[in-house]
Amino acid sequence: MKNVLLHLRIPFSFFLMPVYWFALSQSNLSHRGIAVGIFILLHLFIYPASNAYNSYYDKDESSIGGLENPPPVSESLFYTAWILDIMAIVVAWAISGWILALALLIYSSVSKAYSNERIRLKKYPIISWLTVGIFQGAFTYLAIIQAVDNIALSSLWQWKYLFPALLSSCNLLGFYPMTQVYQHKEDAKRGDLTISRLLGIRGTFLFTGFIFLVVTIGFFLYFQKNELFGIPVMALYLVIMSPVLLFFNGWFLKILKNEDEADFKNTMKLNLIGSFCLNTFFILLFLKFFF
Repeated sequence: MKNVLLHLRIPFSFFLMPVYWFALSQSNLSHRGIAVGIFILLHLFIYPASNAYNSYYDKDESSIGGLENPPPVSESLFYTAWILDIMAIVVAWAISGWILALALLIYSSVSKAYSNERIRLKKYPIISWLTVGIFQGAFTYLAIIQAVDNIALSSLWQWKYLFPALLSSCNLLGFYPMTQVYQHKEDAKRGDLTISRLLGIRGTFLFTGFIFLVVTIGFFLYFQKNELFGIPVMALYLVIMSPVLLFFNGWFLKILKNEDEADFKNTMKLNLIGSFCLNTFFILLFLKFFF
């Protein structure tokens, strides 16, 4: 039981939480009860189930995201992942309706295709990278805002929803390769050519830095055109995200001297700093702290 709980990696959900707070900050919060329910379903059911399913098929012996020393896996981990997913879908239907339930069903199905040995999207670098970015980013953002504000599916195809959803995906597309930068040997042993292995360690840093630049420009354009926010919000974003930039650049300088610095501890530090800063920024937007 203890091993199963460890493989759920519930604290790792913190790294995916910025998408939730960003969606809420841009919503009208028409249904607060649903907003609370979605938070619980995503971070305590759907994301942990995905982690458990991934761990079951990977059977990692070295460090993985959120676990420096992963314990052995068992069949119970496989069934736990399915139980959590089914419970989340049923509850989603009960509190919000078929659209949210379908969204969670699609998400859980894609996450299984990512890890399952027969399909294993994970071994295809570009497909796996896009899959994670789209479904943990834009897809989740749109699912949250649709359920919270009860938006018609046809109405979601507006730029005011699609642009921030795209920014959510870009954030994930930047962070995702960094989560793999220390796993090259383990991935090679399984035959998984991840996006980070394809880019190489230094290439991963350069690629991520470029994506972050694109995201920053994207947020500038979004906040500049959004009448509720504007330039002061962009300044706040730059200030809050500055620790991420400082750590990232400092780590990259170490990598240039010694690629062994691309290890689990530094990766988790970057994830923690990045997630903390993004969560803080989006929660402040949600609270309208600066008005």
